[in-house]
Amino acid sequence: MYGLLGKSLSHSLSPQIHSYFGDYEYELFCRKENELDTFFSDNSINAFNVTIPYKVEAFKRCDFLSDTALKTGSVNTVVRSSGKLYGYNTDYYGFAYMTGKLGVDFKDKKVVILGTGGACRTVKTACADFGAESTVIIGRKSEFNYDNLYLNYDADIIINTTPVGMYPNNGEAAVNISDFSKPEAVIDLIYNPAKTRLLIEAEKLGIPCINGLSMLVAQGLRSSELFFGKTYDKGLIEKALADISLRNANIVIIGMPGCGKSSVGKAVAEKLGREFTDTDSLIEASSGKSIPEIFANEGEEVFRDIETREIRECSKKLGNVTATGGGAVLREINRNCLKQNGIIVYLRRPIEHLSQNGRPLSSGFDAVKKLYEERKHIYETFADFTVDAGKSPQETAETIIERIGL
Repeated sequence: MYGLLGKSLSHSLSPQIHSYFGDYEYELFCRKENELDTFFSDNSINAFNVTIPYKVEAFKRCDFLSDTALKTGSVNTVVRSSGKLYGYNTDYYGFAYMTGKLGVDFKDKKVVILGTGGACRTVKTACADFGAESTVIIGRKSEFNYDNLYLNYDADIIINTTPVGMYPNNGEAAVNISDFSKPEAVIDLIYNPAKTRLLIEAEKLGIPCINGLSMLVAQGLRSSELFFGKTYDKGLIEKALADISLRNANIVIIGMPGCGKSSVGKAVAEKLGREFTDTDSLIEASSGKSIPEIFANEGEEVFRDIETREIRECSKKLGNVTATGGGAVLREINRNCLKQNGIIVYLRRPIEHLSQNGRPLSSGFDAVKKLYEERKHIYETFADFTVDAGKSPQETAETIIERIGL
């Protein structure tokens, strides 16, 4: 048996990742602290990875430790051989791969590391090895903490090793990137969501940034090599990374009211075998009222608040197809939520061809034209790409799928 040891693993991507490296079953071992003795002594488990919060605990329990594990004080890969446990730190390999992919130059740089757990130990060791001038650990009870973070706003590189912002607490962030004066790179070890608030903020500021998926995939390949004593083609990392990223990305369709988002979204979902979500339908279901009724009785602001609540929740899904309301992109919080796991598709249709039935803000051509002029720039700049909706929903869906590369 092979798998992953952790405390909360329901949304782990590790089984997907290991499927690229060999024909073996990879299980999720969710265990509480009082179950660790039994787990580590279970001889039926050949080898396993370790994640939050047991990497330091694994270090303590191994009979033999690799040089990297000794140097970092953290173990995330354990191999059982002749009744003994051999501990390795493949996170180091994954971190080196990820930062190399981003092109980070650590030499003579000041690095701020958020978090004090097992991952922090690995990252700190790697940064020193890569030539960083200094590394500052930020922890809630550390000498340098979030109350005196301003002392380190001059950091060149910011690395998040905490679970802050990780599913299901999407949208949270331990720090505001805009507070730092001159960061050259932002690295977040979180991979679900694909874009944390930290990374979305870095992107807006034009700062090179990356999430933790490439680190996870790279360390997965190295772990599998240790499991079986094999050497794999390193090209498998990029193949797995590309496939998994697309498989788990939401396809989010935006555009004017009446442009056909729902019908096209349903067609995309059907062709790909994915779940389909219509945010307007979610709003009506949760409020028990039609959208025209909400507008008439409670006003647009109440409607937008409900919309934000529903978008916040549905955007946490992975591999979903989502059709949004025409005005969903107006609020920045909505755009951030949709972007965290989403590929954004702007469905463009000539305004004279837009349906106006049951649409509170677009009754009459003049009203539609005004809305279009107000929103056009947002649609175009927020979208990853634009597709014209002049064909049938099925044909338009095929175009979207082709553009995404699925």
